[in-house]
Amino acid sequence: METKEKTFGAGVSCIVMNQNDNVVTLLRSINKGEVLTFQIEDQTCTLIAKEDVAFGHKLALNRIKIGDTILKYGESIGVATTTIEEGEHVHVHNLIGVRGRGDR
Repeated sequence: METKEKTFGAGVSCIVMNQNDNVVTLLRSINKGEVLTFQIEDQTCTLIAKEDVAFGHKLALNRIKIGDTILKYGESIGVATTTIEEGEHVHVHNLIGVRGRGDR
């Protein structure tokens, strides 16, 4: 299946789904060093990408320590298996899903 990128207005390159999230979701593929613009409530924010990352993936909004809960949609999507620095890619290589496991 081919993923098509959509164009969003006013230079917005990623979104925060919920004000409590600690990740942003990319609205297009981005390059290392790129300054990303997004909003949290009514505040416009920026984040510098630490690596190239594909459309639809996530970046850490701030430093996430090993064992910290990763939040998207205001809900846990997993736990960090390593420290993830602000602007780094957040995906299966550095988080583990915990939903439905019964041990958390």
